[in-house]
Amino acid sequence: MAAVQSPHITIMTRAAEKAARSLVRDFGEVENLQVSRKGPADFVSAADRRAEEIIYENLLRDRPDYAFLMEESGEKGADDYQYRWIIDPLDGTTNFLHGVPHWSISIALEERKNGKSEIIAALIADPVKDEWFTAEKGQGAFSRRKRLRVSGRTDISTCLIAGGAPFSGNKDVPLYQKEVLPIYLQTSGFRRFGSAALDLAYVAAGRYDGYWERSLHPWDVAAGFLLVKESGGFVEPINRGKDPVFDGNLVAGNQGIREFLMKLPQ
Repeated sequence: MAAVQSPHITIMTRAAEKAARSLVRDFGEVENLQVSRKGPADFVSAADRRAEEIIYENLLRDRPDYAFLMEESGEKGADDYQYRWIIDPLDGTTNFLHGVPHWSISIALEERKNGKSEIIAALIADPVKDEWFTAEKGQGAFSRRKRLRVSGRTDISTCLIAGGAPFSGNKDVPLYQKEVLPIYLQTSGFRRFGSAALDLAYVAAGRYDGYWERSLHPWDVAAGFLLVKESGGFVEPINRGKDPVFDGNLVAGNQGIREFLMKLPQ
């Protein structure tokens, strides 16, 4: 983690580590369930809820006055909160369901002050690969003790771009096909790996040069938003004037290819 780990990061890490142990055990059972008549879907849903409960109980114990926004359980705590945890206990559920080892735990801390909301701390954990990404407002982003920086690539033809794709039958499919075409034609490649949180963490780490996606939820992107910002990148809403975390339609990347990325969702 960062050289000096703050109390918030310590609390988030401790909760995520406990949930990670539970998820890794459950992930080990998925392959066996693939051959069952019922299939693993119900089992994975239970694993998701179990991990969220572990995170919730641990964070509640350490910060009983903080509110929560969680993928499975929704909102908990006071409406007039100053601090709120935003939690996705299993980002990349479809990967988990199929035994693909690319999924993550995402926890962010939101502060609300003077009528404004901002993300001030973040953690994204990839338990299978044992990668832990953290960030705090004004303190930088880290993977373990290594400082993260977005890539410095500015030649579009050498860039690797990530994103999400709508499912079959979704009304946004034609729009997505239009937006992704310049990436196929002008860059070195496009990746769709199925975990928005890890996509944003990879942008922060300089592995991806850019990323865009629509129809996300706050728990998908809150932690990754801060990671990218603290690693020197940009995160902008597709819908101008909106908050990219809560609107759920965003573009992120290094500053050198900002103009190219911002032209995609038009």
